[in-house]
Amino acid sequence: MEITEVRNKLMEDSDDRLRAFCSITFDNSFVVRDLKIIDGTSGPFVAMPSRKLTGHCPKCHAKNHLRARYCNQCGHAQPQERAVRDPEGRAKLYADIAHPINSACREMIQTRVIAEYKSELERAKEPGYASRYDEDYDEDDFDVEFPPESPERPATTQIQPAESTPPPPHHPPAPQTTTPSSQTHRREFGAGIFDD
Repeated sequence: MEITEVRNKLMEDSDDRLRAFCSITFDNSFVVRDLKIIDGTSGPFVAMPSRKLTGHCPKCHAKNHLRARYCNQCGHAQPQERAVRDPEGRAKLYADIAHPINSACREMIQTRVIAEYKSELERAKEPGYASRYDEDYDEDDFDVEFPPESPERPATTQIQPAESTPPPPHHPPAPQTTTPSSQTHRREFGAGIFDD
């Protein structure tokens, strides 16, 4: 297995330690996107693409990220110590989507990505520089051709033209009400909630 392409997207004016996003292509046939280059204490390192870990609300069972204090669905207070902790006591809040399973592969990725990152920093100093990270990969590689009789081929639908006059509404419009002259103040959002 060989890394045949690395693309970097440098992060300018980043307030945190994130320096770049990158994608790597293996053997001109498999792409892994959204690796991060992070500025560490001993230099830049590569973080694998990851997703936030979630837990279920004990009341409504909706998913919420592990640091959520309240459920996004029902508003119920969430237990605060839901994250699994590593041997050093740090909460595990993210899980890798793709990652090397041995140190030799990790070192190969790290060495190549950091070398390309440093080259990208040099290219960024040149006039007219543009990142290739957002360029689409060859679209022909992603086109799928189904044979005409294939059951996976989406069925085509005939779209009928709209009627020239819309049908009448199901309900007549509500009658307009006027505010009594004694209530001359402006009605705003939330007004009247605590009125008797």
